Amino acid sequence: MNYTLEPTVTKELILSKVREETLMEHYLGIPVKKGLFKSPLRVDSRPTCAFYRNKKGTIIFKDFRGDFSGDCVSVVMYKFGCSFYKALQIIANDFGIISRKDLTINPSKIKKYSETKFEDKGNAIIQVELKDWNRFELDWWQSFGISQETLKKFRVYSCKNVFLNGEIFHLYKENQLVFGYFGGIKDDIEQWRIYYPGNRKYKFISNWKQIQLQGAKQLPRNGGEYLVITKSLKDVMTIYECSNLPAIAPISENCFINDSQYQRLKAKFKKIVLFYDSDIAGISSMNKIRKKYPDLFIIFIPRKYHCKDISDFYKKYGLDKTINLINIAKQYIDEEDSIRRNKTKEETI
Repeated sequence: MNYTLEPTVTKELILSKVREETLMEHYLGIPVKKGLFKSPLRVDSRPTCAFYRNKKGTIIFKDFRGDFSGDCVSVVMYKFGCSFYKALQIIANDFGIISRKDLTINPSKIKKYSETKFEDKGNAIIQVELKDWNRFELDWWQSFGISQETLKKFRVYSCKNVFLNGEIFHLYKENQLVFGYFGGIKDDIEQWRIYYPGNRKYKFISNWKQIQLQGAKQLPRNGGEYLVITKSLKDVMTIYECSNLPAIAPISENCFINDSQYQRLKAKFKKIVLFYDSDIAGISSMNKIRKKYPDLFIIFIPRKYHCKDISDFYKKYGLDKTINLINIAKQYIDEEDSIRRNKTKEETI
C-alpha cells in the first residue's frame, strides 16, 4: 500500500481528530485500561505490559520485559519498523485523514472503539526485597572482573523477591541469579532494572525511563579525556575495573543517547568512544550512530578472539590481556584523533 504524506499532516493534527486511546487500541488490538497484560507485539507467556500517563499526560505503552516504551505514534513506528513520518502516513491513511480544514475520520475504515478515557497517571512500580551477596553470585560477577566494591559503586544488588505493581513476579530460588540495578527515585517511585542473566526468555524487567543512562551517576563531574559508550552495565563495570575509564550504557541496544545528552557529554569529554558488540548487528548499529555523530570513535573486539563484548573477553582471556586490549584501543583512538586534527588544520589553511 502506498502512503502519501500531505505537508500539513502532523502528530498534533492527528491527535486533534483521533483519540490516543483509539490509536493504541487500533494498532495494539487491545483496550487501553489499567493493569498488566501480555504483550501484543511479541510472544509473551506472562502479563508484563501496562499503560500509564506520563507527566505531560500522554498515554505510554510500556513493555517491562522488552526494551520498548512509547506513545501511540511510537507504537506504530515499532510495529511497522518505520520512521516517525512514515508512521504519520500510516495513521493518516488508516483513519482517512486528509490535509484540509475539513479533516475528518473516515468511519468506513475503522471499527467502533471504547469512549472511556484512560485516567491512570502512575508509573509501573517495581519493589525489590534485597538480600546479602552469596559466594555463587560474587564468583559469577568476578568471572567478568567485577568486584563487590564495584557492584556497590554502581548500585547493583542481589535480589531475593521481586514484586511488579504489587503482585509477586519472582520468588527466591537457591543459585538462581537475579540482580537489581537501582536507578534512583523519580516521582516517589523507585527505578529498577531487574537482571536475569540465566533466563532464556527474557533478561530484564524495568521501569527505567528510555533516556536513563547506566553508569551516568558514576561519571567524573569534571569529565576527562575519554568516555566509552557501551551496550550494558556489565561492560561498563568491566571497563572501570580494568582501566578506570568512565563508561556509560543506554538501557538497551535499540536506543541511543539523545542530542542534548550527547552535547552535554561532548562538552565534558574530549573523545567519546562507541564500543558495541563485534557481531554484524553491533557494527551496523555503530555505523548508523556515527552517521549522526561523525566525531565519535568506533572500536570493537577483533573477531579472531571470538568474543562479542569486553566482559566476555575478560572471562575468556583474563585481566592482563583485557588491560592490554584496552591500551591498544586507546592508542588507536589517539592516533585517529591526531589524524582528524591534522586534516582539520589542512582544510582551514
